[in-house]
Parts: sequence; C-alpha cells; structure tokens
Amino acid sequence: MNSIGKITEELINKSPFLREAMTDELINISALARKLKPEIEEIIGSEVKEGAIVMAIKRMTPGLYHRLNVKITNVMGDLGDFLVRSNLSDITYENSESLKTKQAELVHEINKENDSFFTICKGVTETTFIVSSHHDDMIKRLFKNEKLKSHSTDLASVTVKLPSVNTEIYGIYYYILKHLAWEGINIVELVSTSNEFTIVVKQDFVDKAFKILMQLKRGL
Repeated sequence: MNSIGKITEELINKSPFLREAMTDELINISALARKLKPEIEEIIGSEVKEGAIVMAIKRMTPGLYHRLNVKITNVMGDLGDFLVRSNLSDITYENSESLKTKQAELVHEINKENDSFFTICKGVTETTFIVSSHHDDMIKRLFKNEKLKSHSTDLASVTVKLPSVNTEIYGIYYYILKHLAWEGINIVELVSTSNEFTIVVKQDFVDKAFKILMQLKRGL
C-alpha cells in the first residue's frame, strides 16, 4: 500500500502551478490538506487524519523545482531581441495532395515580398498558415477548393530569440507560458525553432504579452 506521503506528493505533482506556489511558500498548508483529504482517503480506503497530511506536505522539499527555477531564471536573463508583428491571420485547412501543390505556389508568391510574416505549421491532418493579413485574399483564391477548418484575424505575434542552451534545460516553455496564463492571455498559436519562440495572440493582448516577456527577461 502506498504511504500517505507518497500519495500526497503524487496528487500535488499533478498540478505544476500548485507545486511551484508551495515552493514559494504561497500556499496555506492546512487548507491544502483539507482539500486533499477526501481524495487521499478514497485511494487508501480508510480515514486519514488531517495532521498526517499536513506533515506529509511539510516533508516535501523544493529540491528539483528550486534548482530548475534557478536555471530557467538565468536563461530568461539571456533572452535576445523581441520582434513584434501585427495584423496577422491564422488560417487552417485540412491536409490533401492538392494542398501541397498550392502551398508551393503560395510560398513562391509570398517570397516576392521582403517584409511579410509567413509561417507554415503542418500537422497530421491539417495545415495552418500564419500570414500577414493582406495575404488573406490570395490564400482564399489559391485554396478555394480546399476544406477550410478555421480562420482567425486581428492577431499579432511576439518572437523571442532564445539562447542556445534552451534545448538543454527543460521547463523553459512552461515557465514562459505559465506567466502568460496567470495574466489571462490566451495563446492562439505557438511556433518554435531551435532558438526562436513565437507566440500568436489576439491583437488586443500583444502589448501585455510583450510587457510580461520583458519582465521575465529583466527578472522582475
């Protein structure tokens, strides 16, 4: 049978936000114990004293979470330039053989411009094009016979240049997305390469998203 301590830690670890708040001593342990008590009793199959759960929580050490947070904070300080693009559209079509052909034509047309945002995200069943909004009509024309899945407008993006060590430290994307989520910013799309990280949000939220990312870089 699993111990109360092990069960308590497993339940808490299911919520990264909760575990991190505990590491920062922002959680009322007694209140947390009361909340976990019914679920722990259900797993064990018998009544559990609240005090035993409190002790189990107190015995949990920051350990990995603290060390990881220090590493990520150092990486944030080494973030490179930020690039903001506005007036974007997010258009998704169902994958097909004809879509591949038209996609090549689209790339050819867009490459004629020097200052145009264009990203392709190809999934198993669908492909998304994130483009400057003035390309919308051209895309509709090229893909008029394709099955449109979604079309979002009034979007903007923030691209962050990451230091090369980002691929060696796990949790960096979570750290960034966590702070955006805490501020109520919904991510429409997320695009990344080895050393670049781009979030696409509604136009109304881009200034707030940029401010949060700058605060992370400055360690505020």
